[in-house]
Amino acid sequence: MSLGKVIQHHEAIMPPHSADTIIIGGGTVGLCAAVYLQRSGRNVMVIDPLPSPGGASFGNAGMISPDTAVPISLPGMLRKVPGWLMDPMGPLVVRPAYFARAFPWLMKWISAGRWTNVLNISDAMRSLHKDSFAYWRELVGEAYGDLIRNDGQVHLWESENESLTAARERQIRERHGIEARALTRDEISDLFPDMATGPKRAVFVPGNGYTVSPARLVQKLEEIFLKGGGQRVHDQVGKVIPAPGGRNFTVLTGVGNFTAPNVVVCAGAHSARLLEPLGVSVPLEIERGYHIMLRDHGLRVGTTLSNKSRSFGLTPMADGLRVAGTVEISGLDTVPDERRAFMLTRQLKQSFPSVNVENLTFWAGMRPSLPDSLPVIEESARHPGLFLNFGHSHFGMTGGPGSGLLLSQIMNREKPFTDPAAYSLQRKTIRLLS
Repeated sequence: MSLGKVIQHHEAIMPPHSADTIIIGGGTVGLCAAVYLQRSGRNVMVIDPLPSPGGASFGNAGMISPDTAVPISLPGMLRKVPGWLMDPMGPLVVRPAYFARAFPWLMKWISAGRWTNVLNISDAMRSLHKDSFAYWRELVGEAYGDLIRNDGQVHLWESENESLTAARERQIRERHGIEARALTRDEISDLFPDMATGPKRAVFVPGNGYTVSPARLVQKLEEIFLKGGGQRVHDQVGKVIPAPGGRNFTVLTGVGNFTAPNVVVCAGAHSARLLEPLGVSVPLEIERGYHIMLRDHGLRVGTTLSNKSRSFGLTPMADGLRVAGTVEISGLDTVPDERRAFMLTRQLKQSFPSVNVENLTFWAGMRPSLPDSLPVIEESARHPGLFLNFGHSHFGMTGGPGSGLLLSQIMNREKPFTDPAAYSLQRKTIRLLS
């Protein structure tokens, strides 16, 4: 790590042009972009107030899902809205005090779930996600085998009949030629011998997997970035200020100014707030998620599991079993509701009655989500030299590497591996919903 430089608060006042590219945000998405841009020959600085990994890059479910191309909003969501308000402990809830503010975004989200929109969105997701494992291997090199498992994922339902949502997911897999195999009851028991008898159906998606530690994976990215000569600033960005008549930007932090001709906003949930003073409007909403971590759970878990009926996922990690899920829409500034984390404990015990939940830890963090589940990856039309790379919703660990590569290709005027128009703020789905 000696070749790089970590700049602490008291060292933060740097001369102009200390980097040709400043990335705001040091999570998965920002660091993937930083490494790809650095390898393209750019001098890169990453600014984030938290040490790696912070925020959703630390607390996510750890699932890496190249063979997932299903957006969050699907047909039939509209009828569920009343229940979101009625059940504060349901899998998706909108806090009543925030509902009026969230309503326009929710309507766009529901519109994104129209089947014709879903098919177009799934095509863009598939293109960005399908080579995720290859990109991760490219980014972290020999550490890949220690940090990432290509062991597949199990999707499970506690009903005999295929629901409309499950049917739509199957149709999307078939559209993209994604392999998925129905599991027998015996196969489910072999993978999860401690599970109660409730599950009726399950499919195995062998092309998906997980990381054994989101924290260590992001820390490895930072280590690689610093060894490559990158600069890392621990400070809060207050504002991005374009230079009058020029291509430079000043990034104002708590104790200093940083100047560069290129700025990349990878600030996750805080991205829209940073862009608003620049006249860049983004339909971004915050989906707060929760997890519980069980170090001595006592369960035998063969691979990652998504319980579709109970809306939680569990992932066997190096430090224990992580159980994650739920969506809470309440804005950027509300405090977490720890009851939603403990709700996961109850759901887990109903599926795995013998689980040991003593000495658990819990976490709450914010997912940055656009209505169609796709990120924004583009150069701002309003401010040349200002680039956007955020809004990965539930798919940051999967889509972050491909987004970093695509951003590097856009910035370096190289041929992109996929059509960038699908991830523009002017894309069809966003314009249809505005």
